[in-house]
Amino acid sequence: MNEELGIEKLFFELASESRLRVLNELQKENLKMQEIARRLDVTLTEAFRQLERLGAAGLVQRRPDGMFALAEFGKIVLEISASLDFVFKYKDYFSKHDLMQFPSQFVSRVGELSKADLLEDTIESLNRGSKWFTEATEYIWAIGEGTIPEYMIPIMNRKVQAGVQIKMLIPMQNLLAASSPETQRNVELRGLIDLPGIFALTEKYAGACLRQIDGKVDYAGFYGTDSVFRNWVKDLFLYYWEKGKRA
Repeated sequence: MNEELGIEKLFFELASESRLRVLNELQKENLKMQEIARRLDVTLTEAFRQLERLGAAGLVQRRPDGMFALAEFGKIVLEISASLDFVFKYKDYFSKHDLMQFPSQFVSRVGELSKADLLEDTIESLNRGSKWFTEATEYIWAIGEGTIPEYMIPIMNRKVQAGVQIKMLIPMQNLLAASSPETQRNVELRGLIDLPGIFALTEKYAGACLRQIDGKVDYAGFYGTDSVFRNWVKDLFLYYWEKGKRA
């Protein structure tokens, strides 16, 4: 790799749609130049030119068998650029919601949210969350912005009787009010002064609604079933759960 290659040169190479397509194709499998040219619908000369540039940047390498493959550096860059692509795709959402409130280990993994769907309609988000809550058979973990509604307590009773584990992290100022004897028997509650948003997790589903820049909370966020996305939500929940205080 060229030691003179600075970050600005790397971004320039990645700014080319053709070169990005080459990288994406090589991420799937190793290819010969002729196959790369066919998939990109370009001449062999153009394919050679793009491969030469990617090779000089240390992103692609030619194997002894004549096949082209992603270099180790290329794999890392492509993995990182996936997060940038995701943030750019939803730049309107991230312009209004506070991603940078989270510790760096979660910000650096933001690309894992790309495995979920962005929902911005409050009614649709609430309906989906209610459906997931009803279908849970193992556990329900949640970070919420208020107290537990009265109508939810009987539902929680049934869930706990069925063996469902329920953990909820709520605002510290609401903790004592929510910690009635009936609730304490069925739900493990903890309080936190500064909540990062609304999050919910079951054995099958997850939802992540980040707090807005102004500190307010809405139900616009990411919802999905993918295990990668669920692990991001799970790790985030456990991080804040450990910081929570009991009543």
